[in-house]
Amino acid sequence: MKEPPYGLETPNLDAPFDVFRGTVLNAWTDWNGHMNVGYYVVAFDHATGQIFNNLGLPYEYTSNKIGMYFVLEAHVNYVSEMKEGDGFSVRSQILDHDHKRVHLFHTMFAEDDGRLVATNELMLMNIDYASRRSAPWPDWAMQRIEAMAAAHSALPRPSQMGNLIAIRKS
Repeated sequence: MKEPPYGLETPNLDAPFDVFRGTVLNAWTDWNGHMNVGYYVVAFDHATGQIFNNLGLPYEYTSNKIGMYFVLEAHVNYVSEMKEGDGFSVRSQILDHDHKRVHLFHTMFAEDDGRLVATNELMLMNIDYASRRSAPWPDWAMQRIEAMAAAHSALPRPSQMGNLIAIRKS
């Protein structure tokens, strides 16, 4: 399929991709009075949705039974506390890609003072709708992935990228 059966807007090739904003909701807080760890992932998932909309892979990609994408691996770093009512923004970048996968990195910042709040590193894979097996990205998406990756290639690599979970011994 050369073109999707739904319309595509001109892709946003800003580097970094900076379109997702949110506010910490009361339901997102825990007994410590700050944003619960799971809701950072929810916020990052919304940012992932925005970047995939931009790549020509919106909800209609799945509802039209073309394909879907699955997260294969995720890593979150919690850097600074957020409380109810705090605003945040998520900046996203493509770190790498191939014919079936995209390596994404999201960075969350507090709206009030710009401090780093959290990061999220993801490996995602394209999935054929009918077989539920990995499949190459559709041509239209691959063109957008390549264009966005090229725009993002000049961005610095995040220092949190590739972090391992370990207790460091001195």
